[in-house]
Amino acid sequence: MQDWCRSGRGARWSCGSRAWSDVREMRLPLVLLWLGAAAACGPGRGFTHRHPLRRVIPLVFGQHDPNISENSQQASGPAEGRITRNDEKFKDLVPNYNPDIEFKDDEGTGADRLMTQRCKERLNTLAISVMIQWPGVRLRVIEGWDEENAHYENSLHYEGRAVDLTTSDRDRSKYGLLAGLAREAGFDWVYYESRSYIHCSVKTESSVGTGAGCFPSGALVHTENGTRDIALVQKGDRVLAADDTGKLVYSEVINFIDRDPNATRHFMQVTAENGVTITTTPSHLLLLAAADGWREVFAADVEIGDVLLTRGPGSVMRPSRVVKKRMVARHGVFAPLTQTGTIIVDDALASCYAIVKSHALAHAAMAPLRWMSGWGSTETPRGVHWYANALYSFGDYVLPSSYRYR
Repeated sequence: MQDWCRSGRGARWSCGSRAWSDVREMRLPLVLLWLGAAAACGPGRGFTHRHPLRRVIPLVFGQHDPNISENSQQASGPAEGRITRNDEKFKDLVPNYNPDIEFKDDEGTGADRLMTQRCKERLNTLAISVMIQWPGVRLRVIEGWDEENAHYENSLHYEGRAVDLTTSDRDRSKYGLLAGLAREAGFDWVYYESRSYIHCSVKTESSVGTGAGCFPSGALVHTENGTRDIALVQKGDRVLAADDTGKLVYSEVINFIDRDPNATRHFMQVTAENGVTITTTPSHLLLLAAADGWREVFAADVEIGDVLLTRGPGSVMRPSRVVKKRMVARHGVFAPLTQTGTIIVDDALASCYAIVKSHALAHAAMAPLRWMSGWGSTETPRGVHWYANALYSFGDYVLPSSYRYR
C-alpha cells in the first residue's frame, strides 16, 4: 500500500488508499442493496421502514428515548431560535390538516397545526399507527408550535419541532405505548413527560434533510487557476481532491449533489492543530488518518484527538490532530461531486458523500451519476439532485439504522 502523507517530524503515516478493489469485486446484488448509500448532505424526506404492527415496547413514566438530552446532537439537537409570524422562517412551518389527527387548538389560531415538514411527516406516520393499534381512536395534539411563551426559553415548541400528544379518548393507560409508537414513527426524541401527555420532537430540516448542503458559502477549494469560493464553483471546474492511491490530484466537478445559495444551515466546524478548519454539515463524511489508510467519520462524530488529513506540500497530505469542534450557523449550502468522490475544502480532505458510513459504497452507488455527467444541460439546478434524492429514499427503506446518520 502506498504511503501518502508524512508527519511534520518525519514519522511515516500509512495513509494510502483503501482496498478499492473490494468495491470493484462486489456482486451486483450487493451494489443494489447499497444503492441508498449516497445522498445529499442530509437525507431526503423519504419514508421510514418501521412496521406499525410489530411488537412495540412502551415507555414508562419519566422515561425518554434516546436516553440523552433532547438538545443533544444525537437527539433532536440544539434550539435554533424562536420563530414568530413575522420571522422569515415562519414560511418553513407547514399546516397539518390530517383528518385522522385531532388538534386541541386552545388558542383558536390554528397554531397547534403548524410544524416543520419533518415533524408533520412523523406525526402523520404515528396517526396511522394509533388507528391500527386502537381502532376507533385517533391521535390528539394538545400543543404544537407555540407563539405565546408558554414553555421554557429554548423549547422546541417555539420552532414547530415539538408536539405534546394524547389519544382522542384521553385514556392514560395508553400513553406508555403511545410513546413507544412515537419512537417507531421516527420522532428523534420521545419523552413520557407527564401522566397527561407525551412529548415528542424532531431534528431541524437543516441537520438531516431536505436540501441540507455539505459546505457553506465562503468555504475555499483549490482549482487549477487558484483558490476559489465554493459558491463560485461550476460543473466542469477541476478542483483539488485525492485519488484512490491517496495522491493529491485535480478532479473534475461533474455535478452538485446539493446546491442552494440562499439556504441557512447549522454546520459542524472542526479545527486541527495546524490551524486548518473545515466547516461542513454534521452528517457529512470526513476522511481521517488511520493506520490502514483513511477512515470515514460523520463530522458530528469527530472527536478531539482524531487526525484530519490536510493539504501538505506537493502531492502529499499532512496529518494534524483535531483540537476543537463546534456548531455554527452559515449561509449557503454546496455539495460538489467530483470524479474521484473526494474533495479538499479549506485545506482538509472530505468525502463528497454523507449519511451512510461507507465512503466506498457511496462512491459505488453514485457511479451512474458520474457516467451521466456528460448528458444534459451544464446548468446546475437548486436543491438536492434528483438521483441522490431517489437513492436516499431507497436506502432509507433497506439500510439498517446503524449504517445511517440520524
